[in-house]
Amino acid sequence: MNYEYVIIILLLIIIALAITRSKKKDFKFEANRLVEALGGKSNIVNYEFNKSRFIVNLKDVEVVNKDLIQKLGAKGIVEIDNQLKIVIGANAKTLEKCIKDLKD
Repeated sequence: MNYEYVIIILLLIIIALAITRSKKKDFKFEANRLVEALGGKSNIVNYEFNKSRFIVNLKDVEVVNKDLIQKLGAKGIVEIDNQLKIVIGANAKTLEKCIKDLKD
């Protein structure tokens, strides 16, 4: 009878781990979508990350899909000429690594 409880507890742990893994963001996928929303790799002139902000200079700001950027979790977007400052938050460092991999 004790084995049944052990098996049930193990199953619950496995289910809990599966649920947490499925809820984690796939940052490579998110980075791809962000680059697409910015008009593609060819539209990005240069970029930098500053704490929780992603600052990107673009060739053409008109092709940017700001609604998609907001849906991807941006907390705010500021446009100055051909530059966007996107407030991303705590995940900015992880996203920076993914975007570097995409641009290189």
